[in-house]
Amino acid sequence: MQKPDPQNPDVTLITPTSPVTTPTHGGRAKCLQRLVRLELPVPRTVALSFDAVHRIAAGEMPDIAALLDGFGETAILCVRPSSGDPDWGGPSAILNIGMNDARRDALAARIGAEAATALYLRFVQAYAVHVARLDPDSFDEIDDAGPAGLAEALRAYEDEAEEPFPQDPVVQLSEVLRSMARAWEGTTARLLRQARGAPADAGLGLVVQEMALGVGPGECGSGVLQLVNSETGQRQITGRYLSQSQGREALQPGTGALYLTRDPRGPSLEEAEPEAFAQIRTYAELMRRKLRAEMQIEFTLEDGRVYILDGMRVARSSRAALRIAVRLAEEGIITRQEAVMRIEPRAITELLHRQIAPGAARDVIGRGIAASPGAATGRIVFTAAEAQASAARGEPCILVRRETSPEDIRGMHAAVGVLTERGGMTSHAAVIGRGLGLPCVVGAARMRFHHKRQQITTPDRRTFRAGDTITIDGTSGEVLLGAPETIEAALDESFQTMMAWADEIRDIGIRANADTPADAATARNFAAQGIGLCRTEHMFFEADRITPMREMIFADTAEDRQAALALLLPMQRADFTELFRIMEGLPVCIRLFDPPLHEFLPTDRAGLRDLAEALDLPVSDVTRRVEAMGEYNPMLGLRGVRLGITLPEIYDMQARAIFEATLDASREGAPVVPEIMLPLVSARREVEMVRNRIDAVAAAVRNERKQGFTYRLGVMVETPRACLRADEIAPYTQFLSFGTNDLTQMTYGLSRDDAGRFMSDYVQQGVFSEDPFHVLDTDGVGELVALGVERGRHSHPGVTLSICGEHGGNPESIAFCRAVGMDYVSCSPFRVPVARLAAAQLALERPRPVRDNPPVAES
Repeated sequence: MQKPDPQNPDVTLITPTSPVTTPTHGGRAKCLQRLVRLELPVPRTVALSFDAVHRIAAGEMPDIAALLDGFGETAILCVRPSSGDPDWGGPSAILNIGMNDARRDALAARIGAEAATALYLRFVQAYAVHVARLDPDSFDEIDDAGPAGLAEALRAYEDEAEEPFPQDPVVQLSEVLRSMARAWEGTTARLLRQARGAPADAGLGLVVQEMALGVGPGECGSGVLQLVNSETGQRQITGRYLSQSQGREALQPGTGALYLTRDPRGPSLEEAEPEAFAQIRTYAELMRRKLRAEMQIEFTLEDGRVYILDGMRVARSSRAALRIAVRLAEEGIITRQEAVMRIEPRAITELLHRQIAPGAARDVIGRGIAASPGAATGRIVFTAAEAQASAARGEPCILVRRETSPEDIRGMHAAVGVLTERGGMTSHAAVIGRGLGLPCVVGAARMRFHHKRQQITTPDRRTFRAGDTITIDGTSGEVLLGAPETIEAALDESFQTMMAWADEIRDIGIRANADTPADAATARNFAAQGIGLCRTEHMFFEADRITPMREMIFADTAEDRQAALALLLPMQRADFTELFRIMEGLPVCIRLFDPPLHEFLPTDRAGLRDLAEALDLPVSDVTRRVEAMGEYNPMLGLRGVRLGITLPEIYDMQARAIFEATLDASREGAPVVPEIMLPLVSARREVEMVRNRIDAVAAAVRNERKQGFTYRLGVMVETPRACLRADEIAPYTQFLSFGTNDLTQMTYGLSRDDAGRFMSDYVQQGVFSEDPFHVLDTDGVGELVALGVERGRHSHPGVTLSICGEHGGNPESIAFCRAVGMDYVSCSPFRVPVARLAAAQLALERPRPVRDNPPVAES
């Protein structure tokens, strides 16, 4: 038998020196010990360890009689859960243990018959429902709080349980402990807490505490107090107090609770009991300083005397958490490093985008993959043209597509959000959505999309048509009906301060993927250290560019191609000049043309007719040419560097545009050193051939302009062969940037656009631990990357190494990049702050040897 002993690790009286730890007894027990050490008025408390509770669930009880003896014969007790993390939940607290017929009569003389009867009734109701597991309806319907109501509750208990209500406190406490222990270890509770991030074997501790009753003569009651606003993080005393109450009843709506501080809306505790209020506030300030966190106090008044029953970290929104951490560091309560470690990197995304307000009503009509965070409300449209028309009318719209393509980019720019039936984390809609900061839900496969009828059907068979208002939550992946309340993004001074601290700590560079001047401006605002990937093909879909682009595709000779490309040259030059000016002083890495040419050709009858008019050809000829250019698998066909070799005029034009823009931008600011990246390389000879042509273009521009410049040439490593032969490729380059989107596709033999159809099933069944397009597969794809890094750096020690796939903004993937020795990661502009913070936390957790940055190699 185990007795409450200050030195017993399993059933211990909480004292300043008792062996209580969070891993063995849970967070609540440890916090109560800290409050005891601060000499706060905490009622006597006994802590039961995880092991003790596990044994109770198995039927092995400690010495309950001895435990009760320590509290005294007249004590009334409560039992509360103490898990390793409060977010994991736990069974409900049970109050007023020890109440029985005799105890009610004894208490009546001290606190009055009405209060004593009310305590007894509350205990009977809680015990019946949560311990004996009787039908709640039999007890919830009891309205009378007096002797008649108590008699009715005792009678109902006896009828339902087929035995009288237990009068022995030993039996009462034993059953409460057994019920709470078994509830924690039940299947439902285990699955629920695992969904909240708890390990499968997470333990539960229990604390048995003598109650300050909160009812009786004089000023009695209970309440909670904290010194900050949970939503904003601003300094503000918040909470409630309710006379003649227990536990957290003051927070329940409609109870007539008092405000804490003086308030024009009603009476306050500060006015009713100024001395007690001042004392509670002093305790809160002490806890904040000594426990180094914003705390919420649960307190009770008993005839004006203050008791502190519990303390817990204040529940907080992401914006509140950041402001709290910054303020604690600025006041010297915690260090800057601790402040950085207290913020979850993914929570930063909530600060960058509008979000659905906490507590807002959600009518969920569908679910998909949360591909780009933020909330957006608008009318349903089904085409890019309709999205542009809607934006011109000033009407927010949600672009609904089966899947998006480069032709939809203008519509995505016009829409406030995107919803697709197909796709995954690295599908076109997801990548572009994150780049634009556009909320996006993809892979909503259980919703039926009827584009011809312009309607969508939900899994519960509701139908919505073009013009109906919906909301997409790109943070949770939910599709909602109507327009729930939202809160705006919050990039305030605290955010900037936290990011500055993170930058002082991190040891890996963070760049942004940016395709347009708007993307570049966003990247600059988020303090990206340059552009790590500029996808030039997105520049060709504008209305004034698509026709000459198609003319180039249809050209039969190099001369005809050059003539069409000559129309695009000044446009490309202007694009690059603006990028260089926005990113002045920072590197800009431009990937040459990558996608297969068929993406630029029309597929519908109207588009084919328009192209035929522009080319002065019969529609039948245009249709045959378009069909002839089709490929069985265009993502593995004529694209990337293969286009640069078979149709070299494209890369010649782009190189000239880059070099001329370099000189134009350098006239007005710092000298520009552009980085040119070759996509989809598999062999050294590809690099040699294209580099020779680019060098020739560079020489021609130098001669024409009579000015010198330098550039860096690199390779986008996105085929398994390029990883394996990196030692051959690296000596011909200044940098290698691993394109993990395509590399993951080719390694798995899996289309990123189709993976969303079954990926959630694969993850749930444990085939993959994570979606490999969301979190880098460090075992398979990562081994190829590590080989590429090792072999590339062995043959060219000064080569710069990075990744520029969507994994660059993922904290787990950044950890891998640091471990293999990369110089920087590049990610979507709106993921840059997440990457900056994650990199800082990794540097604090796992410092790595400092490697001198290689000198910038000139061409």
